[in-house]
Amino acid sequence: MSKPILQMQNITKTFPGVKALDSVTIEVLEGEVVALAGENGAGKSTLMKILGGVYQPDGGQIFVNGNSVSIRNVNDATNYGIGFVHQELNVLDNLTVAENVFLGREPKNFGIIIDRKKINTDSEIYLKRLGLDISPKTPLSELPIAQQQMVEIAKALSLNAKILILDEPTSSLTLTETEKLLSVIKDLRSSGVSIIYISHRLGEIKEIADRVVTLRDGKNAGVLQREEINHDAIVRQMVGRDIERFYKPPSKVDDSTMFEVENLRTSRYPNRSVSFKINKGEIVGFAGLVGAGRSETAQAIFGVDSSSASKITVEGKTTKISSSKDAIRNGIFLVPEDRRNTGLILDFAIRENITLPSLEKFTATGLISKKAESKTSQEMCEKLNVKTPSIETNVGNLSGGNQQKVVLAKWLSLNPKLLIFDEPTRGIDVGAKSEIYQLMRDLAEKGVAIMMISSDMEEILGESDRIAVMHEGTITGFLNRDEASEEAVMKLAVGGQ
Repeated sequence: MSKPILQMQNITKTFPGVKALDSVTIEVLEGEVVALAGENGAGKSTLMKILGGVYQPDGGQIFVNGNSVSIRNVNDATNYGIGFVHQELNVLDNLTVAENVFLGREPKNFGIIIDRKKINTDSEIYLKRLGLDISPKTPLSELPIAQQQMVEIAKALSLNAKILILDEPTSSLTLTETEKLLSVIKDLRSSGVSIIYISHRLGEIKEIADRVVTLRDGKNAGVLQREEINHDAIVRQMVGRDIERFYKPPSKVDDSTMFEVENLRTSRYPNRSVSFKINKGEIVGFAGLVGAGRSETAQAIFGVDSSSASKITVEGKTTKISSSKDAIRNGIFLVPEDRRNTGLILDFAIRENITLPSLEKFTATGLISKKAESKTSQEMCEKLNVKTPSIETNVGNLSGGNQQKVVLAKWLSLNPKLLIFDEPTRGIDVGAKSEIYQLMRDLAEKGVAIMMISSDMEEILGESDRIAVMHEGTITGFLNRDEASEEAVMKLAVGGQ
């Protein structure tokens, strides 16, 4: 039996008006993968930031290798062998791989000149350990996100990390890249590295976790041993109840076409075209590997990316869309993949974000009526169950799931005909996912056509009424709900017909 390398006992942390952690305890053994599960706002990130030296606890004790320690800053955490790979990558793409691995700790000749030969040689050791066949001299900007993430893990290993915290490490990875990362995690565990793994993808947790520690509302909600780990058990501990019918099939089918596009060519794939239609009340999932052109197709339909030689029809009426204003005028709305940068203005209040696309509705004699804005915003927040103390709260202070609901709220107040969701639940906890799926299905039941782009295979198979699979700028095939499987999707995703 391995001994505990880490013990966090009765950790408490309070922010103004919020008790983020209430006597939370977690233990990690040597060479063990512990998954930390919980809804957004459950306290996972706060607990890990305390371990990583970003926050100081108000109470409780931390033990590393049986010794009581005080982690006052990030350097202290590093000295105790704790490495943190954040969801938002902490790398500089204007530097090489090796320069990133040893950033701030560069070995020097004569105390002043960086020893580039040594950082390249030493970096190569860690890259090979992670199975990365790239030169340490490669500019980071030339690497895909998955390999940039591996570089950050290499950086943590170069710090001699014995405890590695991985926060949503697969949120931007393809299926193949995810499998590679999980394989690397298993190898690290075999070599004695202990890993705390935070993810909303419960399938990954089931595959690699030795134990699951669940938090709910800043408190311990339970622990699952390896043989107890399954989707329903994790969900039950996270939300305190069973979530009935996580994916809901349609209750009715409407064969009338709401939206159709013919021969759409994007700037990324000017020589290949996309044609498809979506019926009223239908959810069409768009699957494919990263780079297949799904997001570019969505952005072209919404008018924010250039397109050519296309014919777009909404409710039987042919229309031309050359800007997002044209799309909005025709009832076509986009919930973008990167909600924080392209879907919201984080420094604006919830009220201001919800009413931003339709300010003319709230304007009288050239002045915006805050009272009218507040009324609509309050109604939408209540309708979508946005958890916030006030509609005047900055949207940047909300959890990922609630931010996604605010993006939805601004479009739902405009009566959409086609709603495009690009990665609708990325970085969102299982409880909020369930609510988003319910909202999507409710919209479909009201006749809205939904185009859903997702890299989450479980989501594509569970939520789609029909699946369109893309490969290098074109659709290689459609799958009805009853014929869809992971194998069928992947065959089309790699170019099969």
